Formats: sequence, C-alpha cells, structure tokens
Amino acid sequence: MRARHTAHSTPSFPVYSAAFLSPTELVLGGGGGTSKTGIKNKLRLYHVDEFLTLKLANELQLENGEDAPMSMAAHPDGSSFVCGINSSAEVVAKGENLNCRVYAVSDDDKIEFISSVGTLGKDDPEDFQKVTVFSPDGAYLVVAGCNELSMLTIPELVSTHTRVDKGEIYDAAFSETTLVVATTLNLLVYSLLGSKKGKEKENAVLKLENPTVIERPKLPGGDTGTFRVAKYHPHDSGIFYTAINTTPARGAKASQRMAYLVRWNTDGWKVDRIRKVGVKGLTAFDLSDNGKWIAYGSSDCSVGLLDAFTLSPLLRILKSHEFPPTVLKFNPTSRLLVSGSADNTVRLIAIPEGLGDNASWSYTITVIIAIFCVLFAVALQLFMRGDI
Repeated sequence: MRARHTAHSTPSFPVYSAAFLSPTELVLGGGGGTSKTGIKNKLRLYHVDEFLTLKLANELQLENGEDAPMSMAAHPDGSSFVCGINSSAEVVAKGENLNCRVYAVSDDDKIEFISSVGTLGKDDPEDFQKVTVFSPDGAYLVVAGCNELSMLTIPELVSTHTRVDKGEIYDAAFSETTLVVATTLNLLVYSLLGSKKGKEKENAVLKLENPTVIERPKLPGGDTGTFRVAKYHPHDSGIFYTAINTTPARGAKASQRMAYLVRWNTDGWKVDRIRKVGVKGLTAFDLSDNGKWIAYGSSDCSVGLLDAFTLSPLLRILKSHEFPPTVLKFNPTSRLLVSGSADNTVRLIAIPEGLGDNASWSYTITVIIAIFCVLFAVALQLFMRGDI
C-alpha cells in the first residue's frame, strides 16, 4: 500500500528528538551539539496537519556550549515535555550538569523553561540522557544515560537512582505494574507493586530494586545481537516489543548487521514471534497509540511500517533521508508519522486508512485454516480406525 509523504527541509537544524504535544503540535530538538560548527542547538515548535504541512511556530535557542536535545518525551496530557540537554562542558566538569529539563508551551506558542535536575553521574563527562520515558499516568518519569538510571516524580522531580553495571542502557518502558529497562545484554524487569510507602502520597518515590533479568532470545541462524528498543503495547501489557541489532560474526563484512523485531508474551516472558526487518541495523522506532502499527528506521535510510500483531510489512519508504533516521514519532491520533534525521530534513507520512486490515485478516484466515486442517486430520484418523 502506498502512503502520502512529504519531506521538509530544516536548514542548519539536524534533528535528534521529537514529541507530539497534541495531534497538531510537534516539538523537535536538534542542532550541532557541542562541536564548534556554528550550528545552534534549539527546541522548535511546529504546527502540522494531515495535509502534511509543517509550519514553524516558535523556537528556543539553547545557551552557548550546551548540547543538543538528544531524547524527548511529552507528558501524556500534553501539558509539558521533558528532554535531555547536557550543560556546557565547564558546568559538566564541575559536576553541576542539569541534564533533565522540563518545558511547556504557552497559549501564544512560546516554548517556556519550567525546571531542571541533574541525573547523570560525574564519572563520565561524555554521558548524556539517551532515554526519556513517562509512565502511562504521567506521575513518573524515567531517564537514563549509559549506565545511570533514574526515576523521578512529576512535577516535583524527586528521584531515586540505580546503576546498571552490565550492558549499556538503550530504552525503557512502563506498564501499570512494571518498568522494563533494555540494556545491550538483557531486559531488566522492575516490579512497581508494593514499592510505595502507603497511599498518603500518590506519586511517592518508587524503588528500583531486584529486577528480573530476561536474557536475549535465540535468533535465526544463531546470530547474536543487542537490544535497542523496548515498548509495551499501549492497550495490552501482555504484549511487549524489542528490536535487536545483530553483531557481525568475526570475519564478516561490517554491513552484515541484521535487524530483528521480537514480540514477547510478558506472562513468563516468552517469545511469540521474531521477524527480520533488514540487513542493516535499526536506528529509530515507534509504536502507534492505537496499537496497530510499528514504525522503524534503518541505517540504510529507509522507513518502514509493520502490522503490530503479525509483524508483517505494510509499507516502506526506501529513501526517506540522506542520512539514517534519528527519530520516529506517531501523533496521538496515529494518523501521522514524523521522521527526522541529522541531514536537516523532516518527513511527514500520512498513515493510509485501513492500513494493516488485510494483513490482520489474512493472519486470522490462516489460523482458521490451520485449525480446520488439524481437526480434519484428527477426524480422518478416527474414521480410518472405525471410531466414527
């Protein structure tokens, strides 16, 4: 199926993070980082629509020496957003990095700073906030650098910290009762039940202790890989998704890096389905709010959509950007998908009506036929024995 899509140029603005505050309000973060290229680091507010127009409404230029916004998440009610922005190198060296920052958008479309807090350790001045995730009710926020994991209350920003010593943190996902942290080596499943001290404070600080460790699944052909993405299905916490980029075998070409998507059953953390989605690594990922579609970006510069249940491919844009996509984000109505890249472009993609309906129906028909064949075989065997 074809989809309407339009590329928009964002001159001198490499895009690294994005969040929708509403179906038509899009915040992008980007810039030149700490390199002295003359490209300013900024937050930008855009108005978008299903006609694939992109109109700049406001921008906030960050202080000189600060880093680009490298991860971002909107509060579930759209009232604010949080992003990871490292302070200047001089401030970081003093151990005063206020990397976790909260912003809001005023009624006249102005991006306004609200508050900030430091969550990264002082041992690695190169570390940055690569993970920013809200809980479904918006009461909690998880942020992480390479090995530092923090859970904060909203809006107080009171936090609890833990360090992950094995593997590098790449993503995190909330359900109502658990927090799953994806490292390169495994999934860490933290229970959130019983971690509050009484009910006198609804958003009490939660503990991050004694996680259940889920090992990486076996991949086709014996490939080994590392987790890059972790997402709960938005309407069914029994379904969980991970993306895995494989590590090329010794002596193999560096380009032979397979990408797999894995659908898990969280009851026992068993793998339901694995699908190879490319011969190069994934660079971006999102799951639509209606739970129907998975979007992924590849290092071959393509963007693809899959059926979230069957993992069947639905559409693909082969040359979405000149550089690999850095971020993908569905809007809250699941009708628009935005992809951003460091090549100073943004692409808006209109999701076609009924996308995936045929794939899901075909899967249902396949299951019905399989059941019928089994029943027919059993009946035939009973007939041959004279039992019926």
